[in-house]
Amino acid sequence: MDERIRAILNASRMNGWVMEPQAKELLRTYGLPTTRFFWAKSLEASFQGAKEVGYPLVVKVVSPDILHKSDVGGVVMGVEDGRELEVVYQRMSRLNGFQGVLLDQMVQGIEMIVGSKEDPQFGTVVVVGIGGTSVEVYKDISIRMAPLSFPDAMDAIGSIKGRRLLEGYRGREPVNIEKLSELIVSFSQLAFDLRDEVESIDLNPVLCDREKAVIADARFVLKNMDKTV
Repeated sequence: MDERIRAILNASRMNGWVMEPQAKELLRTYGLPTTRFFWAKSLEASFQGAKEVGYPLVVKVVSPDILHKSDVGGVVMGVEDGRELEVVYQRMSRLNGFQGVLLDQMVQGIEMIVGSKEDPQFGTVVVVGIGGTSVEVYKDISIRMAPLSFPDAMDAIGSIKGRRLLEGYRGREPVNIEKLSELIVSFSQLAFDLRDEVESIDLNPVLCDREKAVIADARFVLKNMDKTV
């Protein structure tokens, strides 16, 4: 196991899950594309990070006590300048377990979900579907066993009902299916490699357009283990 991955998992063991800045670092270790981001642990650092990432920003709370950030107002979209950033930072700093904010690049595109879980019968399985906040309502997903080949990933995408959205529905530009498939293949290998340590992974949303597919948010839930990795 890569030492950077080992360090992230060890640091997250007590929480039981990997906070988003560390999750994105883990993904990048596998060459998976993410949005630009900066973990700001102070207000001053947030101003510097905003210059590096670029306005407008998505600002997210970083806390080991907050698994679902949106449920507590821990995600703010479209922060335009330093004054607005300061207001958001100060409000989020009052949330439980506050460890700073994640300043994230704003990216447009069709929202997909890519995830994995450990199935008692089939082992590591990968889930692909239309993402965003509606994923739990429509449950438009396909499931494949990890690791996936490129044709497997293409087939998984082609089997979801919402694939017409990806193909350019009602005049919209089609997304880059090849880039999305490459992301799924790399992710499936990561999930398979970490199957002894990680219970589930959610990449939601993965934002897709005609040029790219990038991961905007990620969550790793670890297995309940007494030993360190």
